Amino acid sequence: MKNKIATIYEKAERFAEITKIAIITGNISRAKRCLALAERLFETGSNETKSAISNVYVFSVSSFMEVRHCTISNLFPKSLKAEYIKQINASGV
Repeated sequence: MKNKIATIYEKAERFAEITKIAIITGNISRAKRCLALAERLFETGSNETKSAISNVYVFSVSSFMEVRHCTISNLFPKSLKAEYIKQINASGV
């Protein structure tokens, strides 16, 4: 088996999948912990980490929550919510 080196963007996508599974299964406390960790990575990470959290994680999780009609404002921490709002405003939705 070959070793595959996952990029930060692939890791952010996998982390988003874990968060979405927690939401689907009703494990809101786990979803909140995932979002809190993403918030910490977004606030303290490198520029590449911040980009991956913003462009992959926030986009993936927020899109999923919108499709499922989940309330984003109750789950997203402050910085991630601000990033989500920035994305919505930039897209013209």
